Amino acid sequence: MRERQQATHPASLVRRLGTGDAVVIGLGSMVGAGVFAAFAPAAAAAGTGLLVGLGVAAVVAYANATSSAQLAAQYPTSGGTYVYGRERLGPWWGFLAGWSFVIGKTASCAAMALTFAAYAVPVAWQRPAAVLAVLALTAVNLRGVTRTARLTRVVVAVALTALAVVVVGGLAGGDPSWDRAWTGGPDVGAGGVLGSAGLLFFAFAGYARIATMGEEVRDPARTVPRAIQGALGLAVLVYAAVAVALLTVLGPEATAASRAPLAALADASGLPGAGAVVRVGATAAALGALLALVAGVSRTALAMAREGDLPRTLAAVHPGTRVPHHAEVVLGLVVAVLVATVDLRGAIGFSSFGVLLYYLVANLAALTQDRPHRRFPRAVQVLGAAGCVALAVTLPPASVLGGLAVVAVGVLGRVVTQRLRRRRGA
Repeated sequence: MRERQQATHPASLVRRLGTGDAVVIGLGSMVGAGVFAAFAPAAAAAGTGLLVGLGVAAVVAYANATSSAQLAAQYPTSGGTYVYGRERLGPWWGFLAGWSFVIGKTASCAAMALTFAAYAVPVAWQRPAAVLAVLALTAVNLRGVTRTARLTRVVVAVALTALAVVVVGGLAGGDPSWDRAWTGGPDVGAGGVLGSAGLLFFAFAGYARIATMGEEVRDPARTVPRAIQGALGLAVLVYAAVAVALLTVLGPEATAASRAPLAALADASGLPGAGAVVRVGATAAALGALLALVAGVSRTALAMAREGDLPRTLAAVHPGTRVPHHAEVVLGLVVAVLVATVDLRGAIGFSSFGVLLYYLVANLAALTQDRPHRRFPRAVQVLGAAGCVALAVTLPPASVLGGLAVVAVGVLGRVVTQRLRRRRGA
C-alpha cells in the first residue's frame, strides 16, 4: 500500500530494490572506484606501508559504514547524510554534508570516466570517449533504477572475473616475494601511511550509494544496514587480494611508478591475453562505478533541492521512470565538462576530501542517536570521526586547499540565498 501511494506522488521515488540489488550497486561503486585508479598514488605515498594504509582505510570505512547503516535504518529516505545531518544536528550540518558529497562524488564521476577511457582507447581519444561514457550512462540512469541495478550486476561480474584472473595469474606466474613487498620502497613514516589511507578511502566510499538510495529499497530499516556492511566486506577482500599481488609481484616502487599497475601485474604473470583481460575488467569496473555514482549523487541533489539548498527544479521526479531526471541531466553535463579538463590523480584526492567531510558529519550525527535507534557503540562513531579528520588533513595539499575553497563557495552561496529569501519574505 505504501509503495503504491509513493508511486502516485509526483515527487516520490519507488521502493523497487532488494538487498542483493543494493549490495551490487555499492560493490559496483567500490570495485570500480579504486582497483584501477587508487593503488599507484597510494603506493607513492606509503611505500612499503601500503598494506598498513589499506588497513587504516578499511577501519575508518567500517566505522563510517556502521554510522551510515544506523542512521539509514532510522531515516529511510533519499539523501543520505544530508538528511541525517539536518535531522540530528541542524540545517547547516546537513548542508555541509550534502554539498561535500555532491562536489566530492562529482569529482569521482570524472575520475571513473577518465579511468574507463585510459584503459579502453588510445591517448588521443580518451577525453572524448570519457565524455561519451558519461552521457551514455546518464541516459541509462534516466531509464529507471531497476535497469541501473541489472546493468551493474553484469559490470560487477565482469570486473571481478578479470581481477581474479590477473591476481591469481600474477601470484602463480609472477615470482611473488614478501621480501619485495617490504623492502622495495622508502620508509615514509606515519604521515605517508595516513596519506595513502586517505587516497585508498576513495576506493571504499561506494557504500554511500546505498544510503543515498534509501527511498528506493524495500524494507530499508533492514535492507540498508545489511547491504552496506555486505558490500564493504566484499570490497575489503577484493582490495586486500589485489594489494598483496601488486606488492609481492611488482613491489611498492614499481606499483607507484606505473600508470596502470594492474596491467603491469598482468604482464608479469606471463598469461597469454592477460593484458586484454585487464583492459576489459578496468573498462567494466569504471563504467559500473560511474553508473552507480550518477545514481547516488543525483539522489542527494534531489534531497537538497527539496529543502531549497539547491535549485528547486532538481527535485523533479519523472512520472514514468520515477527517477530525479533533472538532477541526473545536470550532473551528467557537469561531469562531461570536468572530464575534458581535470587530472585523474587530482580528482581522486579532491573526491576523498569531500567524502571524508561527508562522513565526519555522519559520525557526529550517529553520536546523537538514542538507545532505541542505536546499533553500534558510540566508540565506533568517535573512531570514525577522528579517522575522517586524520585522513583529510594528510591528503595532498592541493586537494585539501581546493576542497576547502569549494566548500567555502557553497557556504557563501547558501548565506546569500538565505538573505535574499528573507528580504523577499519581509
